[in-house]
Amino acid sequence: MPMDTLFTDRNRNGSLCAAVPKGWPLRASALPALTPPHAQAIGRSTGVYRNLACRICGFAVPVLAIVALTRLAPAAENQKPKAPTMAEVLSSSRPDDWRPLDSENTLYVDFAAGRVVIELAPAFAPRHVANVKALARERYFDGLAIVRVQDNYVVQWADPDAEKPELARRLRGAQKTLPAEFDRPLDSRLPFLRLPDGDVYAPQVGFCDGFPVARDPRSGRMWLVHGYGMVGAGRDTGPDSGGGTELYVVIGHAPRHLDRNVTLLGRVVQGMEFLSALPRGQGAMGFYDRPEQRVPIRTIRVAADLSPAERTGLEILRTDTRTFRFLIESRRNRREDWFVSPSGRIEIGNVPIPVRKR
Repeated sequence: MPMDTLFTDRNRNGSLCAAVPKGWPLRASALPALTPPHAQAIGRSTGVYRNLACRICGFAVPVLAIVALTRLAPAAENQKPKAPTMAEVLSSSRPDDWRPLDSENTLYVDFAAGRVVIELAPAFAPRHVANVKALARERYFDGLAIVRVQDNYVVQWADPDAEKPELARRLRGAQKTLPAEFDRPLDSRLPFLRLPDGDVYAPQVGFCDGFPVARDPRSGRMWLVHGYGMVGAGRDTGPDSGGGTELYVVIGHAPRHLDRNVTLLGRVVQGMEFLSALPRGQGAMGFYDRPEQRVPIRTIRVAADLSPAERTGLEILRTDTRTFRFLIESRRNRREDWFVSPSGRIEIGNVPIPVRKR
């Protein structure tokens, strides 16, 4: 008979009692006393009533002795394994969970304070991406400036003299305006990891090749969504009045009402601190009202046009992997010691896409 088997029976009073195999060399005097709170806890963990007594060698003794001797207490103490945190998920990632940035679709925006790295999204805004790269290659942006910093909204750079024909920066091969690329046809061949908790603005949201994306199966359309660090092409009132000569970066709470109203074309993957910490503009909509407040842009370059030594080597966590699924779950249910009540859900703007140096 196994040593850790617990049997139950009834004593002469009709109460449940525990019995042990005959021949156990036990003495009641060696067994600890059981207080009512302990009895209640043991009753819950073993399925035995809290007033349970057992008879060993003719003595009535507490159930706790049986639990201790039969190794049920260690079993009761075994708890469900703790879900991994985001840091633990990343520490256990594999090399093939990560991908390098495509140098042909990476922009470097260099300021005196440092470099901002932007990953472009040609799958969603191919004409705008091509035009922004053409603008960078003809040095259009060099010497222009950040002209607007609106708190909890956007940073925007542009030609401060764009409305003055005699002073405006000249274009060579690039286009000033393009047809809007607010959305695109839904393509099942594009990888899409859908979030489980729904969304207010779209039937489906998730991630596609490292970008936050919304989809509407009924209309057959999909589009990039606004969130912290997303890059868009500024425009005037007309939908087709933008082209990439003015670019903005979201530095605040996701302005999702702009989805499908502005062409999004990329995402900042490194250097947000050089944008989000800038002084806020005091003019209307956060524009700087004095020229000396503007933040000059040294250069904007396509990474492929620089030597390997001049590039910033980065890797992005792939969003089509099991590791990224685990990361999402680690953020839906925060298990760090500080958290008291994990929310059990997450919105698209609260899922980070990790970046690391190569």
